[in-house]
Amino acid sequence: MKFNLNYTPPKPAFEINHRQKSLLAGSCFAENIGSILSEHKFETLTNPSGILFNPLSIYNSLIGCIERKSFDKNYVVKKGFEYFSFLHHSSVSETSEEKLAEKIDHHNRATFKYLRDCDFLIITFGTAFYYQNIALDACVANCHKQPAAHFEKKLLTVDKIVALYTELIKNILEINPGLKIIFTVSPVKYLKEGVIENNISKATLLLSVNTLVQNNKSCFYFPAYEFVTDDLRDYRFYKEDMAHPNEQAIKYIWEKFSEQYFNIQTKLLNEKINRLNTAKKHKTLHNNSEESIKFQKHIDDLIAEIKAFEPRLNF
Repeated sequence: MKFNLNYTPPKPAFEINHRQKSLLAGSCFAENIGSILSEHKFETLTNPSGILFNPLSIYNSLIGCIERKSFDKNYVVKKGFEYFSFLHHSSVSETSEEKLAEKIDHHNRATFKYLRDCDFLIITFGTAFYYQNIALDACVANCHKQPAAHFEKKLLTVDKIVALYTELIKNILEINPGLKIIFTVSPVKYLKEGVIENNISKATLLLSVNTLVQNNKSCFYFPAYEFVTDDLRDYRFYKEDMAHPNEQAIKYIWEKFSEQYFNIQTKLLNEKINRLNTAKKHKTLHNNSEESIKFQKHIDDLIAEIKAFEPRLNF
């Protein structure tokens, strides 16, 4: 019996390999794929502004880097002994306002340089809902547990997303004409918004991405949302919260990503690196024992084999 569609989309005319650089931005799903790419020794930069869920916050982050804007201290919020930014995830924090501004400006400069030089930009939209800070009259990337009365929840429209990203794509391609932009929509369900509201949000994102891909030759779509929602289509592939895909689902999407973008040589190299990563997790009981010496030789042999296959990789 078949329990999934085993859907395989058409392969694009390009491939991703270990000699290329990718920048990933967006929801926690971008973190998952970025982490797996990094584990397999692809050169990546993932979410320099932290996890960003909605298209407007992702746009603000990327356009701020491109235009090299200095950080606006009006967006600083203090919580306990730490300082945060309404434009960044809570993982971006510092012990003073000055240090936070310095860290964010440094991240923006580094991200601009990386974006200018990289081969792929992978953008993952999570939700079309966003929160507007009433006092600032601006979208926030994270409310940082501030009073709900300070914010107003809004829903982005397809027209708004398409207009923003048409401008963003134009600006990005001016600094990096050869860049390929891969859009994905996160399969994570935002059930706190409501079941109907989550579906309206995902539909908004899917329609927006479809329009952007149709209108821009440099843009492509990877159907992560469809792989979980329509291909696997079973709650056993979700975590206990019934919202986030579990490790089995993420592994399945990685396999589909590999089929979509990697050639045979890249897949073979990934297998070698995966064997090395698995071996490194093994712990010997005694250092300098015969067992540990043999095990270290095994690790060294695996690294030598990989280096012979792709000398540019570092371990």
